[in-house]
Amino acid sequence: MAFATETRSATSGLALDLSASIYALMTRIADYRAYRRTVAELSDLNTRELTDLGLNRASIHAAAYEAVYGAGA
Repeated sequence: MAFATETRSATSGLALDLSASIYALMTRIADYRAYRRTVAELSDLNTRELTDLGLNRASIHAAAYEAVYGAGA
């Protein structure tokens, strides 16, 4: 006669939750760094280059946010 048993420990669920939280935090940090890098690169452009891109100095942060996080975020 064969028996099938399934055992789950409380630590496996906790470990998965912790792992998911750490991954989410790392993703948020990477996105923020990409946002800051985009702002810095756009800020380094002169006014003519920004105009060619359809931007002005006041719209740099909004454009960087949209580039990193998307339009719907």
